[in-house]
Amino acid sequence: MQKRRASALRPSWTSRLPPRCEARAAPSWEDATAPGRALRAPSPPPCASLGLLRYPHWGSGGASSLEQLLNLGGFPEPFLSGSERSARRWSLEYRTRLVREEITSLEQIVDLGSLELLAIRLPELVGSPLSINALREDLGVSHDSVTRWIAALERLYGLVRISPFGAPKIRAIKKAQKHYLFDWTQVREMPQRFENLVAMALLKWVHHQHDAEGRDLELRYFRDIDGREVDFVVTESRKPIRFVEVKWSDGPADKSLRYLKQRFPEVDAWQISATGTKDVLTEHGIRIAPAARLLEGLV
Repeated sequence: MQKRRASALRPSWTSRLPPRCEARAAPSWEDATAPGRALRAPSPPPCASLGLLRYPHWGSGGASSLEQLLNLGGFPEPFLSGSERSARRWSLEYRTRLVREEITSLEQIVDLGSLELLAIRLPELVGSPLSINALREDLGVSHDSVTRWIAALERLYGLVRISPFGAPKIRAIKKAQKHYLFDWTQVREMPQRFENLVAMALLKWVHHQHDAEGRDLELRYFRDIDGREVDFVVTESRKPIRFVEVKWSDGPADKSLRYLKQRFPEVDAWQISATGTKDVLTEHGIRIAPAARLLEGLV
């Protein structure tokens, strides 16, 4: 893909990206002002799919804004089209470019068919611990090949992997990573797609706080050897500062979230939902609320 100077490539949406995103996003787009040129699906810059999470503003339209983001994704072109049909076509073209052009420019790919199968399989596994061995067996390729392909997808911002938060007193697992896609519209099941969207919103906030405020933040998740799991843990200097559990609808406070909150009572704890309306603070100190209540406070 032809690259131009960043100064010539500043679409208006980059003003809504955190510093880390803007610096790397702009060179990935062709100059839309040049004669005969139009925006084309790029290899995704960091946080490109996050730039519109505050647009439109949540406010009283939080539910409708969330529905738009779930159905259209966060990349500017499909989101601003306002059309689910256009968003689906854009997503298919984006994945094709990523696999057939971008990755092959970085890696020598012998088995392109297996790489395409991996790209189709990964959205089905969003939110679950990512097993390289299981993928190797499914695809019939070597462990090294799957490892290299996933690393290439991560370098090209096709996905992001988050590691577990571990502390001796909670007997947490320490190695298994989870992954999320920058284009969450590839995830078919809505509860998993919603979890993916929240992951991207939190990741954007973490990056912004790191770059703008110099805070040593990381996005992680919690899972212990007894099977308890909390979707997201934000840490600062390796200490937890926020727990977030994601649900599709209203419900009581998740028992795994209650367990973690009891171990770290000073940590801010949220359970958010896509379709729920309940907004309460439980006796355990957990805020149960619609997703917009949390997301509107993120950059």
